[in-house]
Amino acid sequence: MRSGAIPCINGERLLQRLRDLAQIGATPGGGVTRLALSDEDRAGRDLLASWMAEAGLEWRVDDVGNMTGYRRGKTNEPPVLIGSHADTVLRGGKYDGAYGVLGALEAIETLNDLDIETERAVALVNWTNEEGVRFEPAMTCSGVAAGRFTAEEIYAKTDRDGLRFEDELRRISYFGDAANRPLPAAAYIELHIEQGPVLEAAGQPVGIVGGIVGITWNEVTIQGQADHAGPSPMHLRHDALTAASHVIAGVERLAIEQDDTAVATVGRLAIAPNIINTIPGTAVFSVDFRHRDPAVLDLQVERLRNLVNQISQERGVEGQVNRFWTSEPTPFDPTVVGAIRNAVSTLGLPEHELWSGAGHDAKYVADVCPAGMIFVCSKGGLSHCETESSSAKDLIAGANVLLLATIELAG
Repeated sequence: MRSGAIPCINGERLLQRLRDLAQIGATPGGGVTRLALSDEDRAGRDLLASWMAEAGLEWRVDDVGNMTGYRRGKTNEPPVLIGSHADTVLRGGKYDGAYGVLGALEAIETLNDLDIETERAVALVNWTNEEGVRFEPAMTCSGVAAGRFTAEEIYAKTDRDGLRFEDELRRISYFGDAANRPLPAAAYIELHIEQGPVLEAAGQPVGIVGGIVGITWNEVTIQGQADHAGPSPMHLRHDALTAASHVIAGVERLAIEQDDTAVATVGRLAIAPNIINTIPGTAVFSVDFRHRDPAVLDLQVERLRNLVNQISQERGVEGQVNRFWTSEPTPFDPTVVGAIRNAVSTLGLPEHELWSGAGHDAKYVADVCPAGMIFVCSKGGLSHCETESSSAKDLIAGANVLLLATIELAG
């Protein structure tokens, strides 16, 4: 490498590998279906393993299928870990997860190409089952590595066909040893497409991620009275769905009136008896609140309870709120975020910081290791769909940020 020159990745190599991996599980609409521990996942893993071997990495598999490839450093200190996941949702996109894995591989290969020695080892990780589509919940195997779950808990998970996680892991021949888990590490960086519209709206190619917002899930049950749609006068009805509709409209207001970063979503609704000529007697729906402040999450749930009580009294129904899951907000490590910011500055890119509204493996890794993330602009803010897209220029820029941040953290 020329003295004073800024190291840069081989952009075409990265883009070609993204195209090659996207052929495994390719869908007619231009997306990818590569569910965790499926035949397509195995084929993708096999291809990644061949690329790691070509790059001279010592690669291993742990007891929940996490794949790690090591590039040796000058010392035996814990490595700088970089990567993401290669599993997808049903009819997902080419970049969600895969970009972070292949961006990490490209960063390591660039270190090889430029003959750059680092004090610490640099390791690539492909986390198993980040999406949680086939085996719920999401991020299970980074969670195992970080101590949030036990391997035994995850082994017992089943998909909709009743197939067990452990059995499928063994079937695809990626059942390894607990001694091969990717953690501990000195630092962790995850490169990912944004999966949202913030960077595009700001006209920015790359984002410095300050943390992952907190999420809390609630289930609201409205119990009214089912009755015939014809003989029941409007003023005597106890319509659960009508009451639910008032609550749902109120949920949107709770977020809008809170601040510019609060979001609230009703994504699931079930009514009974769900018959065209019968007044609904029961409505059950979800409410998803997200914010970077845990106190705001608590406040939003309390406001939801008050709203449900108010509407229930007004409509002559009974309402209950069950807050059944919470993921606390996770601010990222200042040293890792600082290294990412330095890389952005060195490359002459605009410095734009944002928080992630979606969960990522970095969420659990941050429990036990200094962690940070780099986002790249998603066209239209689209993700988890076949039309997911990012420009080649932005993908290359994000990988260059990862490379420079890795060099700084690895010494």
